[in-house]
Amino acid sequence: MQFNHYGGSGTFLAADLLNTGELTPATLRRLLGAHEMANRDLDEAQAAALAAWLAGVRPVFGEPAVVRQIALVNELLCGATASVRVSMHDGNAPHLHYITGTDDPVARISAAIAGGLAVAVCGAGGSRLGRCSREGCPVVYVDTSRNGRRRFCSTACANRVNVAAHRAREKTPG
Repeated sequence: MQFNHYGGSGTFLAADLLNTGELTPATLRRLLGAHEMANRDLDEAQAAALAAWLAGVRPVFGEPAVVRQIALVNELLCGATASVRVSMHDGNAPHLHYITGTDDPVARISAAIAGGLAVAVCGAGGSRLGRCSREGCPVVYVDTSRNGRRRFCSTACANRVNVAAHRAREKTPG
């Protein structure tokens, strides 16, 4: 599954931010730069505000009930977006901006993530926003596989689960 620029960037940014341990200004600057976010200089208070907002994003990933997932995304959209505009800046192709009229980086990042998640839910039914199936693994991911059946964040997690299942079967007599 291909995620286009306006849906993919916010969606992949959300996953990367959720999978990053501590959201420090330096970490955010690196991640936001990798995702081509223009406003990436956050101070400690802004980093903390973004981390708090992201707590509402985590449940969207891996939510099996599409109605609940849509409600979660709508809550994020309600608090994060003011308007949607097509933009062309810094030599980029036309793409959507989900908020205008503010230079607040937390507001802009929140809007980009909420908009990206909305596009992903509408375009892929939300099933492509996953959470690792290995018990205890907190990693979330965007499933870009062809068949959309990804269950684990990595081969390592899949192998751990499969080896544990194999060993459990071997212990069972008969």
